[in-house]
Amino acid sequence: MAESKVEEIFDRIEESFKNQNILITGGTGFLGKVVVEKFLRCLPDIKQIYMLIRTKKEKDPKYRLEEIFNSPLFEKVKKQRGAEILKKSVTVINGDISLPGLGLSLEDRKMLCENINIVYHAAASVRFDEMLKKAVLLNTRGTKEMLELAKEMKHLKLFAYISTAYCHLEEKVLEEKPYPPPGDPHKIIKCVEWMDDDVVEAMTDKILAHFPNTYAFTKALSESLVEEAMPYIPAIILRPSIVIPIWKEPIPGWTDNINGPTGLLIGAGKGVIRTMYCNESSYADYLPVDIVVNAILAISWNFIYCKDHEKRVYNLTSSNEFKVSWAEIIARGRKITEKVPLNGVVWYPGGSMKKSRLMHNICVFFFHIIPAYFIDTLIFLAGYKPIMCRVQRRIQKGFEVFEYYTNNQWDFDNSNLLELRDKLNPVEYGKYQLHGDDMDIDAYFETCIRAARIYILNEPPETLPAARRHLRM
Repeated sequence: MAESKVEEIFDRIEESFKNQNILITGGTGFLGKVVVEKFLRCLPDIKQIYMLIRTKKEKDPKYRLEEIFNSPLFEKVKKQRGAEILKKSVTVINGDISLPGLGLSLEDRKMLCENINIVYHAAASVRFDEMLKKAVLLNTRGTKEMLELAKEMKHLKLFAYISTAYCHLEEKVLEEKPYPPPGDPHKIIKCVEWMDDDVVEAMTDKILAHFPNTYAFTKALSESLVEEAMPYIPAIILRPSIVIPIWKEPIPGWTDNINGPTGLLIGAGKGVIRTMYCNESSYADYLPVDIVVNAILAISWNFIYCKDHEKRVYNLTSSNEFKVSWAEIIARGRKITEKVPLNGVVWYPGGSMKKSRLMHNICVFFFHIIPAYFIDTLIFLAGYKPIMCRVQRRIQKGFEVFEYYTNNQWDFDNSNLLELRDKLNPVEYGKYQLHGDDMDIDAYFETCIRAARIYILNEPPETLPAARRHLRM
């Protein structure tokens, strides 16, 4: 009986990461940042985290990491474990996923091969409109290079590839299994390597075939490379759906981007999105980023500690339990942005979804384009630089991507993840929450808007009274 109680309070997930050296790519992205924060806060016995970071905009990797650690996301772990833990526990590796050999020095490559136990490969271009050549070199060839590196690692226990649930779009019900690639990834890599950018661009539509964008195409190719490597290395594929702001910890509502429904709510809340071509009764699949990170940890534990090597693909999705239609998102968003208005709205939050593309295009002309030119004229006459037409061009570009997903419907089997919940003991069940039983969707969306005001729009809470007055006007 006593032994049973001890087992109940024992955190086996934390134990499975004890004295492990971990390599993370994509650690400067939204998901990557939350992964690193959770590891530092909840897994104190990790030996070392290595982050592969490239120089970007003339900022060297170490400076980029310092910027990340100075963000509000890491305040909680600094309070709990001290600011020094960030420098002691994380080592920067200079490298670039898009380069041959990952841009690694011989010394760094040798060190990684000698020491790394677990790899999380999350680096990718998440731009849907990325040029095909760049997307293939970064997303697909980068994955191939990472797998080659992993094959040289002497103590590798797990290679986890972070894919997406929206990369096999011809499958209306996505199961937790590998699927055939849309082409031979090795041949496609070779082709784009020797072909000029403009030639690849001219052939893009033909190469993509039924794929709507380069992101889904290159992710599907990358999955096939990981599947190909599974007999040689302990590899798994994780497919998160649309990753949205933090639900619970460490900062409810925090995000560093305006992708997904957050961007939609901000655009509608600012009054610059008045119409959308969308099947309002359909729904997308969303998962808060902290739940995604908890799932990554639990799956890693299941593979390493429980030795469950049969399950190699996991769909990290939620629509089996939560289905929030586009119409519901807009209705909830309208209520929230009336309660928590954004600064400087140009039109009262509203707008609607159209089932007819013709009606949508007419509304775009009257409610997007004409007002944008009118407002820009006033801005120009006042002596400032016009911005509204530029904003509308970006919105229009977003619509081109958005419309494919809002007018199609997919469902996902996530049985492996559901089974994993039952394996967790009470301590793990709370510390690495994988369920949404206690979620209040309205409260969550409101938290997301409040956090977006602070962390994305730089609109502190004290500006709310003025924003409410402006909205009433």
